[in-house]
Amino acid sequence: MKFGIEYSTIESVAGPLVVVGKVRNASYNEIVRIKMQDGESRLGQVLDTSDGRAVVQVFGSTSGININKTSVSFLGETFNVSVSESMLGRVFDGQGRPRDSGSKITSGEKRDINGYPINPVSRAMPSDFIETGISTIDGLNTLVRGQKLPIFSSSGLAHNQLTAQITRQAKVKGKSEGFAVVFAGIGITNDDAQYFTNEFRRTGALKRTVAFINLADDPSIERIITPRIALTTAEYLAYERGMHVLVILNDMTNYAEALRELSSAREEVPGRRGYPGYMYTDLASIYERAGVLKGKKGSITQLPVVTMPSDDVTHPIPDLTGYITEGQIFMSRVLNNKGIYPSVNPLGSLSRLMNSGIGSGKTREDHRGVADQLFGAYARAQDAKSLSSIVGAEALGESDRQYLNFGDSFEDKYIRQGFDEDRSIEKTLEISWDLLSMLPETELTRIKEQYVLKYYKQKK
Repeated sequence: MKFGIEYSTIESVAGPLVVVGKVRNASYNEIVRIKMQDGESRLGQVLDTSDGRAVVQVFGSTSGININKTSVSFLGETFNVSVSESMLGRVFDGQGRPRDSGSKITSGEKRDINGYPINPVSRAMPSDFIETGISTIDGLNTLVRGQKLPIFSSSGLAHNQLTAQITRQAKVKGKSEGFAVVFAGIGITNDDAQYFTNEFRRTGALKRTVAFINLADDPSIERIITPRIALTTAEYLAYERGMHVLVILNDMTNYAEALRELSSAREEVPGRRGYPGYMYTDLASIYERAGVLKGKKGSITQLPVVTMPSDDVTHPIPDLTGYITEGQIFMSRVLNNKGIYPSVNPLGSLSRLMNSGIGSGKTREDHRGVADQLFGAYARAQDAKSLSSIVGAEALGESDRQYLNFGDSFEDKYIRQGFDEDRSIEKTLEISWDLLSMLPETELTRIKEQYVLKYYKQKK
C-alpha cells in the first residue's frame, strides 16, 4: 500500500487543480493531503492519472501553493465519512464537518461516500405510501417509499419552502420503523442555508433530520461529494438502523454546474451545452442510490430539486434527470404569479409509481379514480380558459362555464395550501369530492359508479 507516499513534484497550478508529476500508482478518486510551506494542510482528490501525472482537485483555494515548497501525500484511500445514528439533529458542512456547536463524529462507522453497487435482484418493488401533507403530491402524484421523484422548479419559485414543509411533514403511515430526513443543500446561498436551519429548528423537524450544507462560495469539488456524503449517511440509517429515510437534494442543478466546471478544468471534450458526456452516468450514480431492499426494514426515498435554467424543461439537467427518475413534480411560474403556494402544476407532474402506493389498505379505494377525474377536469378547465380568452366567458356553453368555475376553485382550494397546513390523505380526498361535486354526476366517467354513489355530494 502506498499510504502516505509524499511527492514534492508539483508541476503546475491551474485554477482549482494541481498537477503532480512523477507519480506512481495513483488511483482515481484517491484522497491526497497538500502540505503548504507554512505548515497548513489542505485535502484534495485525484481526478485523473496518466503518463505519471496526477491531476488533483483541491478542497479549497489553491492560492498560496508554492510549486517548489509544497508537498503532496497520496493517502491510498477514497473519501470516506463517519456515520452514526447520533448524526440525527445535527448540521454539517458539505464535507461532513460540524457546522453546529456539536462535536465531530468519531465513534461511528467509516464508509466510502461512493457507496456500493446494489444487486438489482435484491431490490423490492416500492409499494408504501409516503404522506407529505401536500395535496398536489399525495392526491395526484403520490410519493412511494423507495421512489426517486424530482421536483422541477425554476429560479424565484418557492421550492425551498416546499422542501422545508415536506421535511417537516413527511411520514410513512402504518409503519413502526423510524422515519428520518437527510437534507443536502448543494451550492446554496448563506441566506438559504440560514432559512433551512432556522426552519428545521423552529418546527422541531431537526431532531429527525441530518443536514449537510454546502455553500455557493465553497469549492466546486465539495458540491460533487456533498450528495454522496448525504446518501452514505442515508444508507447507514436505512439499511443498518432500519429507518425509512427521505433524502432531499437541493439543488442538483448546482451539482451539474460544478461537474461541468471540473470537466472544463480538466480540458475534457464537452457534450451537450458544455456538460460532460458522462453526466447521465454520473447523475445515475446518485439517483440510483434509492430503493427498498429485500430483507431490509429500512428504505431510501429521494426528492431531488432541479431548478431549470431559463424555465427550460428540455435543458440537459432536467432532461437527463427525467430519464433516470420515476416522474417529476413540476412547479409552475404561472401559478406562482397568481400568488398560489405551493405552485405545483398537476398537468406537468407525474409519479410513475403512484399505482403501487395507493388504493384500499394504503390510501383509499377511490383514490385512483378521483385522481384521474381531477386531472381530466382540470385539463378541461384549462381548455375552457383558453377559449374564454378568445370569445369571452359569456360566449361559453354551460358545460364550459362549469369547468371554468371548477378550475378556479381547484386552484384556490386544492392546489393552494398554507405553509403550515398538513393535510392528511383523507382530507385531500374530502376536498377532491367537494370539488368534483361542482360538476354534474354524469361527468364523473373516470370513477367507478360504486364510489360515485358513496362519495358524490348532492347539491342542496
